[in-house]
Amino acid sequence: MNKNIEKNVAVVTSFLNYLLDERAFSEYTGRCYGVDLRQFLVWITEEQNLTLDIPAETSDWQRYSQGEKDIAGHVGPETITEHVISADTEYLRSFLSYLSESNYSPATMARKIATLRSFYKWLERNQAIDSNPMTLIRTPRQKKRLPKAIDVEQVEKLLSAPNDKTLLGARDRAILETLYSTGIRVSELVGINFSDIDETGQAIVIRGKGRKERIVPLGSHAMSAVSHYTNVLQANNISNELGDPLFINKHNARLSTRSVRRKVSKYLEQVGLDPSISPHTLRHSFATHLLDNGADLRSVQELLGHQSLSTTQIYTHLTTKRMRESYDQSHPRAEAG
Repeated sequence: MNKNIEKNVAVVTSFLNYLLDERAFSEYTGRCYGVDLRQFLVWITEEQNLTLDIPAETSDWQRYSQGEKDIAGHVGPETITEHVISADTEYLRSFLSYLSESNYSPATMARKIATLRSFYKWLERNQAIDSNPMTLIRTPRQKKRLPKAIDVEQVEKLLSAPNDKTLLGARDRAILETLYSTGIRVSELVGINFSDIDETGQAIVIRGKGRKERIVPLGSHAMSAVSHYTNVLQANNISNELGDPLFINKHNARLSTRSVRRKVSKYLEQVGLDPSISPHTLRHSFATHLLDNGADLRSVQELLGHQSLSTTQIYTHLTTKRMRESYDQSHPRAEAG
């Protein structure tokens, strides 16, 4: 009963649809929200000894979403939806206390709290509840983790791994070069179409979070790799019309983010690099190397598609840390006597 319960409780499915359709969240992010809310729903059913009644859940959400909150002769919450709607701060703290017994990391707890905060904010905005019970719940403090980056030599090693004499090798070389040259997310990479490539201006149109478009420059090495890949596609009589996806699988369908991650893992193993490196590491490396070489923070923010400058500023901590290490190793009076 509890497997994928979030898909059978209308108040939650409505919220998840809102994230995908109106907020333009990725399917992966939507699934993460769904998993967090599933835990909440399962906890409610077990705490209250409830049985899922899909028609009743749907009916209750229709009632609440239309502003009809009270039913004559109704004593207390009888469905999962009613418990969700009537939850107060103490009730939610009980759930979070239950989660804390699972020894989740502060980062995971922070994400689960953020999910509930967004969910109840949405309920309040839709007038299903009078006030958001999550406003009094604080997010646990987290240690600031610096993003992982690899040095230029390691990047070069990874980028040279694919055999670009073959179709798939040419594609993979173009993928790796594009990831490092632009710093784009994997979800943005797989969304690129042929029409997004500006060969003359050596740039790509990227559709990022919230479907916001930005133009990012494509370095000469990446542009060369992409051009070589498209030539190999043409030589193999594979369609490359303007609306077609740029990066395709062996069935000529758009490549998935999971496939890209698998390809990166394959080449990491092939050249003997740290297997914990991911496509996102190339994004971190892109930002770090730009700042190391004097790029200004605002430009890096725009290239990465960060809404907030504070998100980009974490990379300055990384470059400062590197400068400190270099100073300590090189300056004759760096260490205290």
